[in-house]
Amino acid sequence: MELFDVYPLFDIHIVKGKGCHVWDENGTEYLDLYGGHAVISIGHAHPHYVEAISRQVATLGFYSNSVINKLQQELAHRLGKVCGYDDYSLFLINSGAEANENALKLASFYNGRTRILSLCKSFHGRTSLAVEATDNPKIIAPINANKHVTYLPMNDVEAMRRELSKGDVCAVIVEGIQGVGGIQLPTDEFMHALRQACDEQDTVLILDEIQSGYGRSGRFFAHQWNGIKADIVTVAKGIGNGFPMGGVLISPRFTPLYGQLGTTFGGNHLACSAALAVLDVMEEERLVENADKVGTYLLEELKKIPAIKEVRGRGLMIGLEFEQPIKELRLRLLKEQHVFTGVSGTNVIRLLPPLCLSMEEAAEFLARFKQIL
Repeated sequence: MELFDVYPLFDIHIVKGKGCHVWDENGTEYLDLYGGHAVISIGHAHPHYVEAISRQVATLGFYSNSVINKLQQELAHRLGKVCGYDDYSLFLINSGAEANENALKLASFYNGRTRILSLCKSFHGRTSLAVEATDNPKIIAPINANKHVTYLPMNDVEAMRRELSKGDVCAVIVEGIQGVGGIQLPTDEFMHALRQACDEQDTVLILDEIQSGYGRSGRFFAHQWNGIKADIVTVAKGIGNGFPMGGVLISPRFTPLYGQLGTTFGGNHLACSAALAVLDVMEEERLVENADKVGTYLLEELKKIPAIKEVRGRGLMIGLEFEQPIKELRLRLLKEQHVFTGVSGTNVIRLLPPLCLSMEEAAEFLARFKQIL
C-alpha cells in the first residue's frame, strides 16, 4: 500500500525539534517560522510537555467518556480562567474541523434554523458543514454542497446586516483573523455591528479561533482585540502543541442534553495532559505576552522592507503579501536559508512560529529573509 497522494511535499524529512528549530535526517538545522501550521504553541519537545505526556501514558493513556475524567474538569476550569470565558462550558474533541461541526450543530439545535453566514476567503475545515462554510469550491464535494451557506465580504457591515435581517440565519461563523485567506483582520466596526445584529436576530455568533487563538495574536483570542464576546468559540491547533485536540467553548445560553454531542477519543487522558502542560508553560513563560512583544517587533521591521507590498497581522500571525507569486521565494528561503514558512494563495507568505520565538530568533529570521530578497 502507498500513501494517498494529496500533499505536495518538500523533499525534507524532519526527525527532531527543539524550541523554534527543527532538524532533518541529515542533521541540517532549520528555523521554524511555521510551527507545523500554527500547531506548535510552546515550542518543539518542551521538557515539561514531554514529561507530562510520558507520565500520563505510563499511568493511563485512555478510557472512554462514560466515566469521570478529572483531567477534563481541570482543563475546563483552567482554560476558562486564562481565556476570560470562565462562565462558559467546554466540549472536547480531536480537531478544528470537529470543533466547527459541533459548534454549527449546537447553533442549529438552539434556534432550529439551517442557514449559515460565512466570509469570503474563509477556512473552517474539511468535513461536512465545516467545509461547506469554507469559501473554496475546489474542496467542497457535491455531497457537501447543500446550500446552507451564504458568503459575505469581510468588513461589509451593510451586507451582513441585510442578510441577518431576513431572520432565518442559524449562525455566523468568522475567524478571529483569517489564516488561509491571507491574514485578513476584521475591523472593530464590523465585529461590533455583527455582535449587535446577531443579538437582535437570536443568531449564534461563532468565533473560529482555531488558528488565530491560543495566544497567537498577542491576546488569548484574536477577537478580544475587537472587544466582543462570542456565543461559541472553537479552538484546536495550539491547544495540544501537536497532540490532536480541539474544543468548543459554549455560552451558558445553551442547555446540554444527554446524547446531544459525543466523541470516542475527544478529551482523552493523554490529550488533556498535553493541554494542561501547554497551559502550564504558557502561563509560566508568559507566551501570550511574548507573542505580542516579538510579533510587534517583526511587524515593525517587516514593514520597512520595500520588496513587500503589504504586511498584515497581529502577534505571531503575520502575512507578507508580494506583487508577484512567492513560490520560488519561499523555496529559496527554505533551501538556501533553512527557514520554514507558510503560504496563503499565490502571493502571501504566512509566519506562524511557536509562541516562544525570541527577539534574537526573530532578528535572525529577518537577516536570513533579507538575504534572498
